Amino acid sequence: MEGETTCYLPIQNGFLTPLIPRSSAAGSFIDLKNLFKETRPDAVIHAAAQSDPNLCQKNRDTSYRINTEAAINIARFCSDLGIPCLFISSDLVFDGLNPPYSEEDEPSPLNVYGEHKLMAEIGMKNQCASIVICRMPLMFGSSGPTGSSFLQPLLRQMRLGMEVNLFVDEFRTPLSGENAVEGLMLALERLPDVIHLGGLERISRYEFGKLVMDVFNFRNAKLNPCRQQEIQMAAPSPRDVSLTNAKAMKMGFQPDPVKLSLERIKAVGNEKV
Repeated sequence: MEGETTCYLPIQNGFLTPLIPRSSAAGSFIDLKNLFKETRPDAVIHAAAQSDPNLCQKNRDTSYRINTEAAINIARFCSDLGIPCLFISSDLVFDGLNPPYSEEDEPSPLNVYGEHKLMAEIGMKNQCASIVICRMPLMFGSSGPTGSSFLQPLLRQMRLGMEVNLFVDEFRTPLSGENAVEGLMLALERLPDVIHLGGLERISRYEFGKLVMDVFNFRNAKLNPCRQQEIQMAAPSPRDVSLTNAKAMKMGFQPDPVKLSLERIKAVGNEKV
């Protein structure tokens, strides 16, 4: 979701199987080639990324190696095996000036992370005819063994009574991890060229924070509504990269409202509150 997420998932006999451990996130060309020979997957979902825009902005070479170079290599190996490859891209390939964005809109990234995701999209298409580009919005969900989302630090800050700065002028279409998996599997089944798996609601970071505060009963949470220009960050951030999901919904995609998704996460009980 955010940070370094290591999830190369080959589909073998109808099952998702982790292919590459966290320490090999970028994967050398030879290592990746050997792994493909050993596993011979039926399809691959490439979800590995260094997805913290600020880290990418400060570490351009590392970002390129993980977010672009490894992705293009994976597409090449999928092409060699004649199998489909689903690539998880990002709403940050857009500049935020003309939302909401459909699959037909021209990407124009503002930061290094978005730039490298777009370069990966182009390079993978050149390598493999069976590429599915899934552009994902801001995602949130329960913490797992190899990663988490921006929800976990938000919950921690609220629980500790810390002041939380949340933008009122940055808009996304958030999607739960559960709904994301459903959409990705649908895309792998239908194999569109490009698909946007946006959530149902266009909301700001601050509005999201208020929903979290309500669902998790943090009545005394110190949410500070602020604007992008008030917080200095390494990576420029687009103001509104809301995604349209009409194409996905015609395929059967049915995302849940953000509040309902948060209630389900709370009900599971994995998050310490």
